[in-house]
Amino acid sequence: MNALLLGGGGFVGLAIAEALLRRGARVTIADRTAPPDGALEALQALPGRIDVAIGDVRDPAYLDSLFAVARDRVVWGAAITADAARDAEDPEGVIGINLAALIPVLRRARDTGVGRVLNLSSVAAYGEAAYEPAALAAGVMHETDRCEPIALYGLTKFATERVVARLAGLWRLDALSVRLSSVFGPWERKTGMRDTPSPLFQIARLAARGEPARLAAPSRRDWVHSHDVADAVVTLLEAPRPRHGLYNISCGTRWSALDFAERLTRDVPALDARLAQAGEAPTVDIFGSRERAALSIDRLAAEFDWRPRFAALDDALADYLAWQGAHRAYWSAATH
Repeated sequence: MNALLLGGGGFVGLAIAEALLRRGARVTIADRTAPPDGALEALQALPGRIDVAIGDVRDPAYLDSLFAVARDRVVWGAAITADAARDAEDPEGVIGINLAALIPVLRRARDTGVGRVLNLSSVAAYGEAAYEPAALAAGVMHETDRCEPIALYGLTKFATERVVARLAGLWRLDALSVRLSSVFGPWERKTGMRDTPSPLFQIARLAARGEPARLAAPSRRDWVHSHDVADAVVTLLEAPRPRHGLYNISCGTRWSALDFAERLTRDVPALDARLAQAGEAPTVDIFGSRERAALSIDRLAAEFDWRPRFAALDDALADYLAWQGAHRAYWSAATH
């Protein structure tokens, strides 16, 4: 497989690159900046071949150079995960990267005979619908459930799904989308494209720095490990004929950021982690305290017999800590 990962320098992209390289694929990471040296060194040691192409996905000449090489698979992951402040200050930039830049990519994929395009969408596409009483009572959100995104990130992610589905039908292009739940784990770092890293990364960073973790609320979510995301994505890239155009990717269980922090203290006893008390400033941004329905992974499980390896908190944390130990230089740079 010759795979092009657009926006592949982010932590989800690096996890996907790692999984593909372990299968002997040729992978091109296309992003605005090169991955950190520690990441490249680790990926270059894997069986496949990795290339890095630096540029702006909005630049037609850059896209032409990327598609001048025959590609079997393309993953669209270029995105700005914006908060309210960036929505207000730079809506053109958010929409330009997250949505508008996708269309020239799809056109080139069609014209060059790419085997499959996979669009990385998000739980944010469900928006307010995932917080409604009916959704909370059901416990899970299915791919067919109603979406009501509000923020520009969720709006653009939802729009990419519809654009991919529409143009795939018109152009006879093999293309599909996946919605990722709250992702954490190996390769996460601050890049400037995500306004706030995951609460679990923030907690792990504070532990590495010997600083206290104070949470405003437990923040219970269906946190999905980046290695599980990569495994599901590769499953869909390799599948002969996926029956659907949209799949949820999640861990199938829920636990809280506070659970993660308290469990981490067993391995890092010096970590001082708890809920913030009245008048005490939180040190972990948990993106709000509302409960949200989890993502159903029934569709992936039924069609591909796919199951996450790190659904249990103990398993997820053990793998995360093992990865940190195996990539000390990268982890040290990411946490300082």
